[in-house]
Amino acid sequence: MDKKKEAIHIVIDPTSGIPYYRQIILQIEMAIADGRLTVGRQLPTVRSLAVDLQVNPNTVVRAYNELEIRGLVNTQHGTGTFISDKRVEMSDVDREQILAQLVRGFVSQSASYGFTVHDIIKYLTDYREEGAL
Repeated sequence: MDKKKEAIHIVIDPTSGIPYYRQIILQIEMAIADGRLTVGRQLPTVRSLAVDLQVNPNTVVRAYNELEIRGLVNTQHGTGTFISDKRVEMSDVDREQILAQLVRGFVSQSASYGFTVHDIIKYLTDYREEGAL
């Protein structure tokens, strides 16, 4: 599947220790950096994203406001919030650090249920072979 055609799917991890608004910002920045969100693309409305993520709308407002201050989005009152033409560069090191944090959390949580890294790798391999990845 072409990354540029994928829909942005924001997920909040309540166990990460990272404030929800920062998680939203980071995921939008990554989607801009890797081309999943392109210039002119409309973001979900504050209300719809808040409902989807089950967070207070003020959390989404804070994230969108910070993205606007950084010049990554433009808000047109009554119309919506759109991706601007400002580029986001994310180094391989930055991406690797984010992935490492996500994997550590996932492996740790999986271990608390008794799963091993071997179990996870086997599952992911089978999942990929089924065409899901």
